Amino acid sequence: MFKDHSIIPYITAGDPSAKATLRFLLAVDEYAGAIELGIPFSDPMADGKTIQESHFRALKNGFKLEDTFWIVREFRKHSDTPIVLMTYYNPVFRTGVEEFLGMAKDAGVDGMLIVDLPVTHAQHFLDVAKEEGIKTVFLATPNTPDDRLREIDRATTGFVYLISLYGTTGAREEIPKTAFDLLKRAKKICKNKVAVGFGVSKREHVEELFNAGANGVVVGSALVRLIGEYGEGAEERLRKKLKELSGL
Repeated sequence: MFKDHSIIPYITAGDPSAKATLRFLLAVDEYAGAIELGIPFSDPMADGKTIQESHFRALKNGFKLEDTFWIVREFRKHSDTPIVLMTYYNPVFRTGVEEFLGMAKDAGVDGMLIVDLPVTHAQHFLDVAKEEGIKTVFLATPNTPDDRLREIDRATTGFVYLISLYGTTGAREEIPKTAFDLLKRAKKICKNKVAVGFGVSKREHVEELFNAGANGVVVGSALVRLIGEYGEGAEERLRKKLKELSGL
């Protein structure tokens, strides 16, 4: 789904507007192996304050689910970089799994990460995703046992997303030891590529994780914070941050 040593930027769709999100995606595209596009949700429980606030801003500004697919369709006119939608299960359930994934496929989405859908309850989603040709991404945490990690890897067709720490998203000063312990286990167990996220905000974080064997590194809060600060004018700040993280 992406080349080794890829940076995977996360951006919340509709923050502060759909048109701005499209510009932001194009701004980071040059440095991205894949892009994670978050669908705003009213109760983003896995996210820290920075990304939570981005969801609330988007919803307050009237963002609708169909705007997500408009953004992806427009992005596809310019780039074939893989897009992974990050969402909670409620919007998928309310829309209908078949209808949701059908719209995603038609728009040009490559993969799906449903944060609160455990692999043990995901069979219907997996069946529909396979039919639509949508890659599946599942999360593993520092306390995920080896047997569960194997189960997650078997259900994954995109990449396994390793959460670096106990807690929610958010930029940190250092990558915790839990990230490297989980990464070491995952590299022994997983047949899929693995990407590490939560807490990554500096070039040295990226280098440390790549050196430890990560195929990809997800960067979210560090970018969303720039959007919160600069709003519609965040384009160049995002491009500069991705260039810095890439070591270019």
